[in-house]
Amino acid sequence: MMKIAICDDEKNLRRDLRRLVEIHLELAGIPFEMCEYESGETLLEDKSLENIDILFLDIEMPGMGGMETARFLRAHKRNMLIIFVTAYPDYVFQGYEVQAFHYILKPYQPQKIKEVLDKALESLDKRKEQYFVIEQKSGVQRLALSQITCFFSDKRSICALDKHGNRTAFYGKLDDLAEKVPGYFQRTHNRYLINMNYVSKIEGNRCILCDMEIPVSRTYRQQLAVAFAQTMLQ
Repeated sequence: MMKIAICDDEKNLRRDLRRLVEIHLELAGIPFEMCEYESGETLLEDKSLENIDILFLDIEMPGMGGMETARFLRAHKRNMLIIFVTAYPDYVFQGYEVQAFHYILKPYQPQKIKEVLDKALESLDKRKEQYFVIEQKSGVQRLALSQITCFFSDKRSICALDKHGNRTAFYGKLDDLAEKVPGYFQRTHNRYLINMNYVSKIEGNRCILCDMEIPVSRTYRQQLAVAFAQTMLQ
């Protein structure tokens, strides 16, 4: 089920936007859940934050404004689609900094909301979770690739490490695995294949991945730097 959030300090505007979004999704036959927040602070306090697919975020709010809230979300690897809502077109260009998906100007125009929402739904469809399937004697296991921070080799085995620190070991070769996973996985070393979405820094012969230091060999250094730059622009 799709989860959509609206964060705006003006209750009437939250209500109007919610009604328009609900009508469109119901007509499209898309199951959804909606939640509302009156400030950036209350949004960030929600423990189910990572489950949000689309966030309509007001830029001008008392306390933590929309732009500051979006920076916090991106810094903590929250990858929901952010659609800014604002009464001031001048703010729109700041959205590139936080990879905003789109923007909507107040007062709301139903046709504009429909167009932006349809684009967001199309984008989410393309971003559907991809999995890596492991076949072992004990059975078949499916790993969500977006949750995996890295794969690393250990003798004749490969270990998958997820963002919660859980490890899953299986037999295989890293060279073969590298050909099967999406492009956001990059080699840093003969023993490491990392998810670029979790990299915070690359410097010299190492990179920082979820507070871990991962070695970077000369062979992969340039390719890794290009991939990191591309990730920052997304």
